[in-house]
Amino acid sequence: MKTVRMKIDLRARGAKRVGRIDAKRVDATTEADIAKHKAADDADAMRDAGRYARRVRSRLGFSQAEFAKRIDVSLDTIRNWEQGKRRPTGAAKALLRVLDKAPEAALAALS
Repeated sequence: MKTVRMKIDLRARGAKRVGRIDAKRVDATTEADIAKHKAADDADAMRDAGRYARRVRSRLGFSQAEFAKRIDVSLDTIRNWEQGKRRPTGAAKALLRVLDKAPEAALAALS
């Protein structure tokens, strides 16, 4: 593999500044814009958590009802996770991680 070393002269005309922000754009951002972006980020996080819970359950081959019974949570909780209405936190999040990484050991411990 060939290594190429480059130097960027930031004083050169037309050089793009790396790591800089667009101050005009930042100044033009309103509190409403920030709230809208935060809400969108939170919604994405909820969907990601739901997809993760569904993937773990699917890999184990359980229905929602079977999965809820095995991990001792209500069926509504599983549905809410997978639909993105709520997300697993604390011990539930840790349990999902263990079920994802070492399903046999986790299921044996839960039996």
